[in-house]
Amino acid sequence: MIASTSHQAWLFYSPLAQQVVLLKDDLLDPVDQLLDDPTLIELVRQCLATRSPRSMRTGRNGMAPDRLLRCCVMKHLKGWGFRELERELRSNLVFRRFTHFDAEVTPDFTVFSRSFALLSPAVTAEIHQRVVNLACEQGVAQGRRLRTDTTVVESNVHYPTDSSLLGDGIRVLSRSLQRIARECKQGALEVVDHGRAVKHRLLEISRAAKCLTQTNQERMRDSYQKLVSLTRSVMRQANTVVQRWGKGRLKVMGKLLRVERQIGQLRHFLPLVEKVIRQTRERVWGGNCQVEGKVLSLFESHTEVIRKGKAHKPNEFGRLVRIDEVENGIVSGYQVLAGNPEDSRSWMPALEQHQASFGRAPEMATGDRGFFSAHNDREAQALGVKKVALPARGRLSAKRAEQQKQRWFRRGLRWRAGIEATMSTLKHPFSMWRATYKGGLGFERYVGWCVITKNLFSIARDQERRRRHGQVG
Repeated sequence: MIASTSHQAWLFYSPLAQQVVLLKDDLLDPVDQLLDDPTLIELVRQCLATRSPRSMRTGRNGMAPDRLLRCCVMKHLKGWGFRELERELRSNLVFRRFTHFDAEVTPDFTVFSRSFALLSPAVTAEIHQRVVNLACEQGVAQGRRLRTDTTVVESNVHYPTDSSLLGDGIRVLSRSLQRIARECKQGALEVVDHGRAVKHRLLEISRAAKCLTQTNQERMRDSYQKLVSLTRSVMRQANTVVQRWGKGRLKVMGKLLRVERQIGQLRHFLPLVEKVIRQTRERVWGGNCQVEGKVLSLFESHTEVIRKGKAHKPNEFGRLVRIDEVENGIVSGYQVLAGNPEDSRSWMPALEQHQASFGRAPEMATGDRGFFSAHNDREAQALGVKKVALPARGRLSAKRAEQQKQRWFRRGLRWRAGIEATMSTLKHPFSMWRATYKGGLGFERYVGWCVITKNLFSIARDQERRRRHGQVG
């Protein structure tokens, strides 16, 4: 059952609460009032109600919607994990007051993990839109100017080499087989632990790859052959177990539900490991490094290779994210893109999302050279954008050069550069440089909550600045 948002204070906590109120937090106090918005709390309540048909009326009390909302903001502000969030809420009175837990018992980190997962990407997008509407109501964002850019957000994966992916495949398949064996009759399923052999093969490959001599290349291929053979043997055993389970020939003495869960894990990972073996053979023995549909992670299969032309980091492993920003640092829109498309394809979706959020096209829209095309320029003007500040690529005509020298165009480009600072702020203070939630949907939720948290603090900062200037005046 969903807990109430009306929290009654404990009697013995009252004297302490009077002292806690005196502990001011300049960062959290301005956001506290914004999170009391009834619409935000109702969005979270409706999402919690989807756990089961009777979540609103029956069952033990879960986390209250206002507490869940505030814990999400707190987690992404500080860049904590779920265990860190639990520990800090237990020990810090200021954080307890901000999240409305006060003297009550804080949940376990697993409760936070399961509750956060209920906030789907669609609900996260609705909450983000409500925060943008709050910015409009407070006069922080008017939607007259728009700047957009793309950046890479990394997935929570290690550097994807074929050898490490093969080692991951052996590890996860063997782990599931061992868990199944514990639930079966003794001797019905014998699982060999190849961990030591895999470690030795990985060390041999890493040492041989440091030098490109013919001898080392042969050693590396021999080690890869042994590693692939180990992987094949584990896959054969896993396929046999899956077939025996399907035919009812696996003698299970323990709980069937645990076995069924591990069988599902085997069915999920077996095709991925098969793809890893295929791409390893193509690269090591075929010399083909451009394999179609390359697997970069067994656990975050949505990860893609993104090349943004950075000298210090030519390849980034994650997803490309488009960020749209209006006045006062408010991120009015975001989108997790598929693949590594050209920036020019993201120009019109950014304008259309802005028009849907604010009800009209911006008076001025700008982006970097990657967004320019003659078609994008014409379409933006047809949509109602009066000033389109997109610098052209290549040799400029006399008319285009004259246009780009005008004052409004140069001012638009100078304003566009500010989005670089916004993306840096999202990645570092708000921890968007790497998404730690699992799966493609978790990736979208993580990016969305980083943007929501950043917007809330941008609104609070602008309100504080205007209040301070009003007092001075």
